[in-house]
Amino acid sequence: MPYFDAASAAPLHPVAREALLASLDEGWADPARLYREGRRARLLLDAAREAAAEAVGCRPDEMVFTPSGTQAVHSGVSGALAARRRAGRRLLHSAVEHSSVLHAAEVHTAAGGSCTELAVDRTGRVAAGDVAAALSPDTALVCLQSANHEVGTEQPVEEVAALCQEAGVPLLVDAAQSLPWGPVPGGWSLLAASAHKWGGPPGVGLLAVRKGTRFAPQGPRDEREAGRSPGFENLPAIVAAAASLRALRAGQETAAEAARLRKLVDRIRTRVPELVPDVEVVGHPLHRLPHLVTFSCLYVDGEALLHELDRAGFSVSSGSSCTSSTLTPSHVLRAMGVLSEGNVRVSLPYGTDGAEVERFLEVLPTVVRSVRERLGVPAAGRETVAATAAAGEGPAAAPAAAPAAAAEEPGEPAASAEPAGRVVDSLGKRCPLPVIELAKAILEVPVGGTVTVLADDEAARLDIPAWCAMREQEYAGERPAERGAAYVVRRRA
Repeated sequence: MPYFDAASAAPLHPVAREALLASLDEGWADPARLYREGRRARLLLDAAREAAAEAVGCRPDEMVFTPSGTQAVHSGVSGALAARRRAGRRLLHSAVEHSSVLHAAEVHTAAGGSCTELAVDRTGRVAAGDVAAALSPDTALVCLQSANHEVGTEQPVEEVAALCQEAGVPLLVDAAQSLPWGPVPGGWSLLAASAHKWGGPPGVGLLAVRKGTRFAPQGPRDEREAGRSPGFENLPAIVAAAASLRALRAGQETAAEAARLRKLVDRIRTRVPELVPDVEVVGHPLHRLPHLVTFSCLYVDGEALLHELDRAGFSVSSGSSCTSSTLTPSHVLRAMGVLSEGNVRVSLPYGTDGAEVERFLEVLPTVVRSVRERLGVPAAGRETVAATAAAGEGPAAAPAAAPAAAAEEPGEPAASAEPAGRVVDSLGKRCPLPVIELAKAILEVPVGGTVTVLADDEAARLDIPAWCAMREQEYAGERPAERGAAYVVRRRA
């Protein structure tokens, strides 16, 4: 069964497996003890630290191991902010950072600090100029991921690091997604990563703090890991994590594999819009990870799509609201302003067979078509939407789409504001239903007329404007309604 979710967790690297089994026999003792079993464990720990530091590009005494990548981020953020309390209490971070950074920012704000979120463009990339403009005398720390975990967009770390060095502000880089492919360039001050992203065992994180970076570990401390990560080290897992990371750096295999996977991803990026109507490929076309591609499909329930792909033998991920417990699109897709419904993230692990990618491309159109048909929208696109609407079929036939002139209830847009239009009541319905109903209703108003969609699904705030951009219609804005919001779309084509 093809596993296409390496961005969540990569399969265990063969070297990691061998090192893990060997260290279970040799590295079970306390490395802080002076007897021979402890000394043997200490040698293993020191060797693992040296290997990890070399792969990251720092000194061994700048590297500590943590119980997870999330813990590494939390410790890095809290320690750097605490050490620079006198300089200021302002934290800068991009809008697309991993949730671990956002959660750390929430704690900082609750404790009286302040946070500034840096916007990204439609590809998910921060502009270095925006970072320069946001830096101020009270800035204590800047957080910037090296590459995004959902769409693969790489960030301008080198440029931002130079700006931070000039301003005297430390930069923390979350390198969880990019470290498997090579060291992070630039003069970063702190770096965090997670072993299960590169084929190491879960439960091991890395935190590197450069010499000269002010750092004050928070919470209870002990003598282990320089006081930055308390508790008994999981030595077998640490040894396996370092061994697999070192294996990825040996020779030219990693560069060759990155080039091979990039070609497979390029094929997915090119072929999916050709094979499946109404698809938006998201993320930067050039500045991106070699193994990751994300796309969103109009008129598709993301959870149903993932289930169908799983039944077809493919393990993929999604940022759609209907695949999350919060019922809201991922913060990454929201920040980018791209379509979220029917979202699919494909992240290929090392060694992915090209034939598996070809089979995925063969299966995907049928899977998308079947999901759309269940929702009453044939997969052929705009023309079939029109035919379905004319026939009175599908989800749009259920709600009463009254003319705008009759919509005078409190909270709804004034009917006189539009020359000709319709109101579609999608309250209580989850995306993609509001967008499907909009697509049908827009064909029933003249050019220049409007469709007002009443919806209380948070995803509609993102997907309706995205639909307008894909369909070359005018998004006229959002208005408050008694429940949810009223989204106004003017027909231009």
